[in-house]
Amino acid sequence: MSRTPHIDDEGALPPKDSQADGRPSQAEAEAAVRTLLRWAGDDPDREGLLDTPARVARSYRELFAGYDTDPRSYLERTFEEVGGYDQLVVLKDIRVVSCCEHHMLPVTGRAHVAYLPRDRVVGISKLSRVVNGFARRLQIQEKLTAEIAGAIQEVLNPHGVGVVIEAEHACMTLRGVNTPGSTLVTSSLLGAVRDDMRTRMEFMRLVRRD
Repeated sequence: MSRTPHIDDEGALPPKDSQADGRPSQAEAEAAVRTLLRWAGDDPDREGLLDTPARVARSYRELFAGYDTDPRSYLERTFEEVGGYDQLVVLKDIRVVSCCEHHMLPVTGRAHVAYLPRDRVVGISKLSRVVNGFARRLQIQEKLTAEIAGAIQEVLNPHGVGVVIEAEHACMTLRGVNTPGSTLVTSSLLGAVRDDMRTRMEFMRLVRRD
């Protein structure tokens, strides 16, 4: 099972000095940031930018922490004593923070996750961890939505899964077409949540914003 690296008091992940996985070193990452600063037209040696390369590398390590974990592993511990509960389990408004793989700009929004348990349930915090595990990578929203749903279906084997993500993409709101306030909505419905009309309608009703 993959382990998530320790996060320090400022929320930053420690630099990785050992590069057994073939990744560039912390020093190489900082050098790349210095190059970008020069390319943008600024001086990385001026006072205000001296520590910027290290800060950017640390923040990227946190933003891309999903590469250091297997989100499916969060679903491995389940509970079978559910007292006969056989209705949808829905966790709404899970904060999504990701980065667009096309422009490396922020994607922020909310995910709504549901599953129809077969004979076991999982701790609700684990659903949030699955979302974060897949989100903290370079992503497109459509793939992110499908990955979350697929992992829950694969590991928990429920009767069905529903995932809806509503997110704002900085690649559209800060550049390009410049359309602040626009939101992309994606969904992935599996099993009974897709095939059973009543279950699908219940899921959509539960995650709908009033």
